[in-house]
Parts: sequence; C-alpha cells; structure tokens
Amino acid sequence: MAGFRWAQTMAFAINEINRNPSILPNVTLGYNLHDNCYSLGVAFRAALSMVSGREEQFTLDESCVGSPPVLGIVGDDSSTNSIAISSILGLYRVPMVSHYATCSCLSDRNKFPSFFRTVPSGAFQVRAMLQIMRWFRWTWAGMLFTDDAYGLDAARSFQSVLAQSGLGCLAYVEVLPWDNDPAELQRIVTLMKTSTARVVIAFVYGIHMFNLLEEVVKQNVTGLQWISDNGWTTDNNFQTPHFMPYLAGTLGVAVRRGEIAGLKDFLLKIHPDNDTDNRHENTIVRQFWENTFGCKFAPLPSGWVGAGGGVCTGQEDLGTAETTLLDVSELRIEYNVYKAVYAVAHALHDMLQCVPGRGPFTGHRCASLQTIQPWQLIYYLEKINFTTSIGDHVSFDENGDPIPIYDVMNWGWLPDGSTEVHNVGVVKKSASGDDKLILDEDRIFWNVAFTKAPRSVCSESCSPGTRVARRKGEPVCCFDCISCSEGEISNETDSTECTTCPEDFWSSPQRDHCVPKSMEFLSYHEALGISLTTISLLGTFTCAIVMGIFIYHRSTPMVRANNSELSFLLLLSLKLCFLCSLLFIGRPKLWTCQLRHAAFGISFVLCVSCILVKTMVVLAVFKASKPGGADIMKWFGAMQQRGTVLVLTFIQAIICTAWLVSASPTPHKNTQYHSDKIVYECAVGSTVGFAVLLGYIGLLALLSFLLAFMARNLPDNFNEAKFITFSMLIFCAVWIAFVPAYISSPGKYADVVEVFAILASSFGLLVPLFGPKCYNILLRPERNTKKSIMGR
Repeated sequence: MAGFRWAQTMAFAINEINRNPSILPNVTLGYNLHDNCYSLGVAFRAALSMVSGREEQFTLDESCVGSPPVLGIVGDDSSTNSIAISSILGLYRVPMVSHYATCSCLSDRNKFPSFFRTVPSGAFQVRAMLQIMRWFRWTWAGMLFTDDAYGLDAARSFQSVLAQSGLGCLAYVEVLPWDNDPAELQRIVTLMKTSTARVVIAFVYGIHMFNLLEEVVKQNVTGLQWISDNGWTTDNNFQTPHFMPYLAGTLGVAVRRGEIAGLKDFLLKIHPDNDTDNRHENTIVRQFWENTFGCKFAPLPSGWVGAGGGVCTGQEDLGTAETTLLDVSELRIEYNVYKAVYAVAHALHDMLQCVPGRGPFTGHRCASLQTIQPWQLIYYLEKINFTTSIGDHVSFDENGDPIPIYDVMNWGWLPDGSTEVHNVGVVKKSASGDDKLILDEDRIFWNVAFTKAPRSVCSESCSPGTRVARRKGEPVCCFDCISCSEGEISNETDSTECTTCPEDFWSSPQRDHCVPKSMEFLSYHEALGISLTTISLLGTFTCAIVMGIFIYHRSTPMVRANNSELSFLLLLSLKLCFLCSLLFIGRPKLWTCQLRHAAFGISFVLCVSCILVKTMVVLAVFKASKPGGADIMKWFGAMQQRGTVLVLTFIQAIICTAWLVSASPTPHKNTQYHSDKIVYECAVGSTVGFAVLLGYIGLLALLSFLLAFMARNLPDNFNEAKFITFSMLIFCAVWIAFVPAYISSPGKYADVVEVFAILASSFGLLVPLFGPKCYNILLRPERNTKKSIMGR
C-alpha cells in the first residue's frame, strides 16, 4: 500500500505541474512507473531499461511515437537498490532523485555523481539520534541493525560518531538475521534482557523488527527505552495492544511531515477504468482495487472465493473503503516524493529559461528541449532553490543532500486506550552549522515502567572531588570513581584526572576546591606558646626579685664577697636570656628573625663571660692567698674584669654582625614538613654562622666548667666554684641535648626546643648560682657574716 501511494503521489505532482502555467509552460511531463517488488534485480533491470531506451514503444499522440526520453529517475526507496542503480547511472550522468534512500555512503560524489535525494542522509539521522541521547544523558545503550547496506552504514556511522563525541558507549551491537531464526532472536533478546543498558537503538526494517518484537513479547522484556530510526518510527503495524506495552514511550526520528493540498481528492479518483491506455498502471490499480475490496475482476481464478462478494464491478465506493491510502494526515515519505518530482521539474524549468549566448556549457551554450542530455539536467539540479507551498525550502548541497531536518516522534497511549505517535520536537541544522534539538519534554509519554525519563548509564557520574578510573577491558563508560589524593582536587563532574593545588593551597575535605593552607608557627594564642611565655616572664621576674634582694643587701658580706658588680651584670644578662626567648614566639617577621639569634647569642655570651670571669677571680683569690701570689690580683682588678667580659661579648657581636650581613635569617614558608600546612619559620640563612655562634657559646661554657671544676674544693666555707660547676654542668648538658633535638624537630617544634633550651639553661644558671645566696641572705642571716664566709 505504501509503494502504491508513493506512485500516486508522483502522478499527482506531475499532473499538478502540467496544470501550472508558471512552471514548464508549453511542456508536458510524462512518467513511467515500475514496481521493484522489493527485489534488487527487478529494480536494477527496470532502471536500465528506462535509460537505455529499451522500453516498449507506444503512441503518445499523432506526432510522437516511440520510446519517451527519460531525463531522470525518482527513486529508489531502498539504499541497497539506489547504490546499485546510481553507480551505473552515474557513469552516464543520468540524474536519480531518491525519496527514501538514507545511506550516508550515497553522499560520496566520486562514486555517485548523479545521485540526489530529498530525505536527509543517514549521517544526519545518526547525529539526530545522538542528540536525543545527549538530551536525556543516556550514555549506555544497545544497538540493533539489519545486515544490509543501510544497516551496516548506519551502525558504522553511529559507532564512529559516538566514539568521537564521547557521549556514550554501546553495551552490545547485534545484527538481526534476515530470516526468522528463533535461536538467534532468542539469544539477542536474552542479551537485551540481562544487559544493564535500558536504551535500545534500532536501525532495522519493519519485518525484522516484527520478528524481534515477537521474541520480546515471548520473554516479557519490559522497561526498555527504544530509539527508532525513520524506517519504523511511523509504522502503525507495531502500534497494537500486542506490542505497545513494550514499545510505549519509544522515541524516534522521522522524515519531515508535509502537506499536499488536493492529494486526497486525487486519490479518490483512482479507478481501474482510468488510464486504460497505460496497461502497466492499470494493472497496478486493478491489484489495489482487488486488495481493497476483497474481490476479483473477471475471469475469476478457479476455486477462488473473495471476502467482498466475488467479482469486482468497478462500482465499489473508494470513499467508504477501509484503506490507509486516503489517510493524508501523516505525509512524510509522500512529501519527499512530491519534492523530488518538483526538484526535477524546477531544474528542467531553469534549464529552459537559459538565454542563448549566456549558457553554462561550452561556448556559453544553452541546452535545448529537443537535444537535452541528462548530464545537462544535473547541472541545474545542483543549483535548484525553491520553496514548497507550505514554506519548506528545497535545495541540494555539494553532496546532493537536502537541508537536513527530522521530526522527533513519541509513541504513547491515549486516554481512550488507543495509541498515537505524536511529534514532540525537531532536529535540524542551525545557522551556525551545528545540529540543534528542540524538544518538548512535557508532551513525552514514557513507558509505564518509568515515571520520567529513565536512566541508562554503565557507571554513575563521578562527582567533583573524584576522578574516573577506567575498568580494564570494559568500555570507557564503565568506570569507578576514585577520590582525589590529598592536595589534589577535581571541580568537574566525570573528571578524568585530579589537579594538584598550588604550593600555598591544599585540597578541601571534599576534594572539590583548593583552600589556603593553614599557617603554623609558635603562637602566643596556643597553649604551648602561652606556657613558654609564662615561664619566660617568670624567669625574668625572678631575676628582678633576686636583683632587688642583692641591691637591698648589697653591703652584706655575702653580696660583697661574690663580686657584686659581676653578680648584677650576670643577673642582667640572665634577664636578657629569659626575654630573648619571647622573640621565638609569634608570627615570624624579618626583624624578629634577625634579632632572635643575635639577642640570644650575645645574651648568653654575656652571661657565660660573667661566670667565666667570676670563676677566674675565685682561682686568682686562692692563688693570691698563698706565699708569693700577691702580684696575681693586679691582673684581676675591676677594670680587667669589665674589660674581659666586654671583649668576650664583643667577639660574639662581631660573629652576629658578620652572619646578619652575609646571610641574614629571613621568614620562610616551609612546605616540606607537612603537606597540608605551611610552617612559617625563620630560615637561619647561614648554617655556618649559626654553628659558629653556638660553638663560641659552647667554648666559653666549657672553659668556665673546667675552671670551676678545678676550684670546686678550695678551702672556703662558701666556695662559689661549687655552684658554678653545678650550674655549668646543667648548662652544657642542656645545650648538648639541644643540638640533635633541634635538628630532628619539625616546624614550630624546632622553635619550642630552642626556647626550652634557653629557659632551661637560664634557670640552670639562675637557681644554683643565686638560690643558695638568697636563702642564706633571707633565711639564714647568721651565715651572712664575714666570719662565717671566711671560716674554715
């Protein structure tokens, strides 16, 4: 029935053109119809017979006898047939305009130079179906196709475009058998049933789809979302209660629907008694009439019984017959036939409008109606540009393809239980050259298994903060989501890799953005910083109290006997030692980094120098008390003591100055200790300078310890050398332990170790040297006498 209506649409278009004075005036178009019987051989022979002039001769009028000139062929509807026919017609440059052959291979101008079509190429159909998948974010689908030129080309094209676009993957690709092979169909449907892909794309013919659906019904495979090609999207043979529970919700592409005014009236005039001069068309009409009314024209076949009463009388009323022939509400392929006929007519019309001397051919010649050659018509076909009665623009591109556009159709149930395939959108090429899908989701009917658009993915999308990890041996759409490592982020869905944060930043807990790294340093606001600050101030306050006690009791023998001037200077230096520890607490700044070690080094050298001089004075006094030792004290007078302390301290000042000038300590953001935080510390600048500073202090401390150790047993009742020995032992032990602890401590804890060493060594000097004296001065005043101190 479909082929018959296409033929009648062609006849209608030619009759309409012949009656239209504005196109091909004084020229009458004729036509010859052939039924290809769905056979390549029949179609091929028919085409060759027409273009070779071997058609049966018949009289058109008194002055025109013989085979009519065939300038072009409208058809074939099959891609396979069109490929075979056009490959031969192309050799002779005979134009062929197809209304339904969609194989993208036919766009190859080198192989098919004379082929045109009014249906979009299969390549655009593939892109249109991909647009639907992209719209609903379906990335996991199965594909079925028939084993012919159309199916193979569509499958290859779909797989290629899908891979290039990265829009999704195919869970399976299956070829439907040409014959009804139950075992193969059962295997395919079982695969569809067990697959996780909910979307099925089908590039198939109706007969193959019918066989497949019978097996789908048999296995009760529901919950599939079908995407149909334009071959069966509008095929009402599947819109039955038997199939619709499985096909409801189908989305498909269909060739653009058009309207042809007057076609229905033309179809109603079909009658077996018309066109009696055209035996072939009359035979086709008689077959249609017999099939429609269930009768037979005489003579009747032996034993034949018809449903319509037997013999066809020709009086049957076609207007009351139950036939799809008269349904002109969905003119899609027919509209393409209509445009194909008009394309040839417009090309012929443009050719006849050629002005002699301005023609496109050699010598600016024009083609004449009497000597026209088919290849001349191709020139004008390539340049046609007209608009149909309903406003559709018709032209061909350099490949002979039309302006691509497809309707998007949806299969659904109506409230009364009937079925409907209705338009829900359109896919067309935009002005920019990109494919554009316009879809009205509110009008889409989904299968009863879904309340909305189903999901069909192999793996759910990876959220920001994770990356895609491909599964080995599986399609790229199947993957696992791996959380980004620390210090790395991904801020996009389905990111294939994680990005490392800049040096001063770290990944958020969700790994979806970078945040500034926390700054770590020994702060006044944390418990450790507060504790060390408190101890430092306590030591400073203690030094002040001891100094006050010594000032108040400065005239007593115990204060005077212990070299009060050096004692006051020692207390001052200890106070500076306690205070310099505060420079190690708080946010490092340039001036604190430069001052902390200089203050520390000079303060401790001043302190140790005082102790060294006091020890030397103790030894000198003992030597002077022996016979012949009176002259030794002239080397340890007050001036010499002050000068020695000043010189020893000045040497440390020179060391600190050289260090600061050559390689000054500076604030430094260290990212090596912790990956998620920045340790803000003072870089020493010159390790050599720092080592010399500590070494000088250690040298003076070791010398003081040795001298005090030598004087520890001197016969004084209150021998200060004993306390100096003990205090220097503590001092040396603290700083010997400091070196490995400082080197192995990361970040702010290096500052903690250094502050602790400063405080511990300062208290180690303060308590042994001044604790017993304060005890005797305040609590045992009887010992604070010259007799008690000098007693044996």
